[in-house]
Amino acid sequence: MNPDCILDSIPKPYELVRRSLNAFFTTFHSHTASGLENIPTKGPTIFASNHSSFYDPPVIGVKVSRPIHYLARDTLFKGFFGRCLHKIGTIPVSRGTADVQSIKSIFKVLKNNQATAIFPEGTRSMDGELQSPQAGTGMIAIKSKATVVPTRIFGAFEAFGRNKKLPTLGIHIHVSYGQPISYKDLDPGVDNPDRYLEASNRIIQAIHEIKPHKETII
Repeated sequence: MNPDCILDSIPKPYELVRRSLNAFFTTFHSHTASGLENIPTKGPTIFASNHSSFYDPPVIGVKVSRPIHYLARDTLFKGFFGRCLHKIGTIPVSRGTADVQSIKSIFKVLKNNQATAIFPEGTRSMDGELQSPQAGTGMIAIKSKATVVPTRIFGAFEAFGRNKKLPTLGIHIHVSYGQPISYKDLDPGVDNPDRYLEASNRIIQAIHEIKPHKETII
């Protein structure tokens, strides 16, 4: 057999991680998803999701074949685990600061017609309910001219909310991907003094309107 064919058959690091996490969530949480047909196959794309669990970043993408660049706090980028995060395209973020380098990295990803996942709320919800958004997601969407896929995760808070030290296995987790939104439909215009915050509010409203779909994919 041609050695090149063998190498081509080996999953790339991101795909290997995605498949492994998909097996974990499908096995221990019967993780399902709906609305996958709403995800653009190309072009700059932002998965904008609610945020209530430690599980949120991986469950957004394990059913999605398109690679997603996630954000993770910079303190995780140490040793072997840190090298793995870099290998799968994770973007380090410095918490509590105006991390210019991280924002530049996100724009670079979107400029290259790739996808990223952002949580408009900025931090995990204490009670599982949607919080008020920050302006950053709206700003990134408008300036990058990216398509936004409103995404809502159900069950992750109950499975592994921020107040839990360990996950509760067996809880069903479902992810619904809503209709994609053009940055033009998010932008209230340059004359709006709260332009970017208003765009983020429109994104949060789209997330809020998503309901679990009866047809799921395992």
